[in-house]
This record gives sequence, structure tokens and C-alpha cells, in this order.
Amino acid sequence: MIRNLNHQSQICTVSLKKNGGASVPASRDNQNPSNVRLARTLAPPAHHYVDSFVSHELESCRQPFHFYNCRVLDIKLIREKTDFVRARLATRGAGDEKLIDGILQADEQRRKSLAEVETLKSQRNRVSKEIGALMGQKKIAEAEAKKTETRELGDKIAELEKLVAKADANRDELMLRLPNLPNEAVPLGKTAEDNPEVRVHGAKQNFDFKPKSHIELCESLKLVDFARGAKISGSGFLLYTNWGARLERALIQFLLDLHIHEHGYTEVSPPFMVNESCMFGVGQFPKSLDQAYAVREGLDDSTLGRLYLVPTAESPVANIHREEILTEKQIPTFYCAYSPCFRAEAGAAGVGTRGMIRVHQFDKVELIKIVKPENSYEELEKLVGNAEKVLQLLGLHYRTIMLCTGDMGFTSAKTYDIEVWAPGQGSYLEVSSCSNCEDFQSRRMNLRFKTESGENKFPHILNGSGTALARLFVAVIETHQQADGSVKIPEPLQPYLKTDVIR
Repeated sequence: MIRNLNHQSQICTVSLKKNGGASVPASRDNQNPSNVRLARTLAPPAHHYVDSFVSHELESCRQPFHFYNCRVLDIKLIREKTDFVRARLATRGAGDEKLIDGILQADEQRRKSLAEVETLKSQRNRVSKEIGALMGQKKIAEAEAKKTETRELGDKIAELEKLVAKADANRDELMLRLPNLPNEAVPLGKTAEDNPEVRVHGAKQNFDFKPKSHIELCESLKLVDFARGAKISGSGFLLYTNWGARLERALIQFLLDLHIHEHGYTEVSPPFMVNESCMFGVGQFPKSLDQAYAVREGLDDSTLGRLYLVPTAESPVANIHREEILTEKQIPTFYCAYSPCFRAEAGAAGVGTRGMIRVHQFDKVELIKIVKPENSYEELEKLVGNAEKVLQLLGLHYRTIMLCTGDMGFTSAKTYDIEVWAPGQGSYLEVSSCSNCEDFQSRRMNLRFKTESGENKFPHILNGSGTALARLFVAVIETHQQADGSVKIPEPLQPYLKTDVIR
């Protein structure tokens, strides 16, 4: 998934008419609904499934049951290896380790109250049996006294159960704010400056003329109409035209075909709106709630935030098997999906906001892997290789870096970024971020698999961009531009475009 480029805070709402009617103009809502969203997620009315037999053909699940574990890190790990968890969180440099004391305090209160509840319930059961015996002996007065005692015990139990629920909610609220623990192989660091370079492919393009920027190329070749895109939707939205639209479509088709036919992924076409449980499941919420586009149905404010435009196809695709128990034969599962991506943050004002580098809507092909824990880091290397292959086939120079502890995303245990060289920009652009989230997301969405021995385990979930546009679009036209202002089309794209040059 492409990392956020800044922290501009804005929550956007998209109003939609019901029954397929016309759109109501989009508006910006500055009221932070995080508390409402969080409360709703901590007590979800969700159905959960056992004995699911969901294969690559996506057969339906069966037999609903009700359990949910919205916690992210294993509470047992936090209890038993507190110093280890604090130390790993501290490497991120964001102060997340300070949440541990509050989590342990709420957890202790919950466990203490639960123990008291069980003791009182046992006592109440004993007294209830005594009532029956006393009634049989015609000791009515003593029986009535015991009945009063059971009512008092019931009142105490009810009060303690409220304390349990409160402590549980407090603990879960804090745990949802905890990021994943960086893998110990991840280099220590604070910023992008500390990210080590892993490898470099190719060399920077040498031109015997001054290369144009993608903005100049798009305007001269009429590939993108920036002005009309802004007129239609505002800044940060693009209107691809003629060969620009065809090139964007060709790139998407090329990426899907490559990953499906050469890399063994199963294509899915997901919804472009998801519910908030999916956003919490992949870790977009609560961390990135301020960057989401919330949907409202018509003028019904009560529906605001039931659905969100996807910030990446990771949100729906990684959640395909949420609240399911897969069979061991279904692991590993590899999915590939195209989606437009919608992000409210699109770069600091005046910095990279003109052109295609930072936009509110862009296309992306996402890769998702659901694998056994013991194989996840081997699969991460293969995932990175799948994304790199795209750039190799398109004749693009790039470098692969490993993100340090302070620069990793919220859900990641280890991340590689792939940055392509854009000669017109004179800089590298991130086009893919490949992460192993280990069991962080599977715990949030309660996705498990049953081993042959009958044990239920959390699989590891990996995600990667394979790759993102419009930056891939930028790199292609800037790298393959010609002295006469035309753009030579890389050979793998020619069958899709039916031409070898755009003039």
C-alpha cells in the first residue's frame, strides 16, 4: 500500500442519492466522528462463521456464530512480555509504548472483576440450591431470606459486569491505537533518511535534450486535462483524455495480466465502498480516519460513515475472509485486484499539488497474500519481486529500500518501498509499498485457519502495490519521452495500445 505523504487532516463526506439517483454535491465535514466509529466497532453486531469452505472460487460460508476479537496485538504477549513489547514499540519513535500501562491497568481491572463475578455466581448458585432444600423442609422464612440474598448477589453481579464491560472497552480502545511491532530485522531509524537501500535496477536515463516534466508532456500530447479535472471535482482529481485514458487503461490491464498469468494471483473485483469494520480490520481506522471519504445516503445524516470510499483495494480484499476459519488447504491464498483509491490527504498546500504526483483519486492494482506464519517472510520477498517485475518489463530505473522502524506504516512489521526514477521530476517516486503485517490484521478481523491437528491459528497477511498509478504513468512518459516531444511505448504495452508511439 502507498504510504501517506503528509498529515493534512480533513474528513471528507460524499453524499449519494438512494436508488441510483444523481449525486448530491460533496461536502467537507470538520466534525470528528472517531468516537462514534470506535464505539460502534467495539460492539459490532457482526455475524461470524465457522466451517467456512471459501476457496479461490469464493464459495459461501455457513453457520453463523457470535464472537469477536477486535484487539490487535496479543494481550497475552503484552502481559507476559511487557518489556519486550514496550521496547519494540519504542523503536517506532512515536511514544506508543506509553499506552501499555493503561492497557495493563484496564486488563487487570477486567480480570479482577471477572473473577469476582465468577465467585459471586458460584455463591448465588449454592444459595439457590439451599432455597430448594429449605422449601422442601417447609422452612419458609429461611428460604425467603436466602431469596433476598440471591437478589442482592444478582445486583452485585450486575454492577461488576458493568465494570467488566467498561474495562473491556477501555482496554480495546487503547489496543486499537497500538501499531504493529516492528520485526527485529527491521533497521532502527526515525525518518525516511534512515531507510537503507536494498538494491538498484538499471540506471538513470541519459537524454541528449532537456527532458520535459509529465505536466508538459500531458499538456502537449493532450493526455490529461488538469484544468477540466479540477473544474469537475476540484484540485487533486484528473481527467485523462484520448491517449492518456488509453494508456492508463493499458497499464491497469497489463498489471492485472502479469500478476494473474505470471505470478499466480487470483483476480477479484471488489466493491469500491466498504463498511467501517473493514477499515478497522486492515488498520486504516482509527489511525487514518482523518484521511477517509465517508459516504452519506442522500440527506440521511444517520447513514454517514456506514460506508467509506476505499483508500486502497487492500481494504476490501484483505477482508474477504474476515470472521472466517479457513481450512489449511486454503492457505496460501493470493489475490489481485484493481480499484480506484480515494484519499482526503493529497500533499501539503503548494508542494507537489500540481500534476499527478499527489492526488485525491488514483488507480492501483493491489496484491494480497494470506499465508502460514512460517512462510510469510519468504512470501514477502516474492511479493516485492512481483512488484519489481512490473518496472523491469517497462524499462524503468528504480531502487528498493527497506523502511526503518520510525518510517513504517501503522500495520506493518516489515516493509519494502519501491521507488521509480522520474527524470522530468529529477526524483524518485514511490510506486509500491510491500508489507508483512504478520497476524496484526488477521487478529483485528478475526480471520483464522484450522490446522490438520485441529488448532485454530491466525494467518499472516501481506499487501503490496503491484503497482500504483498515476506515478507509474508519470515514470513511463517521462522515461520514454523522445526529443520531438513524443513518447515511445514500452513493448509490453504495445499490444494493448495498438501503437508504439504517442505523438
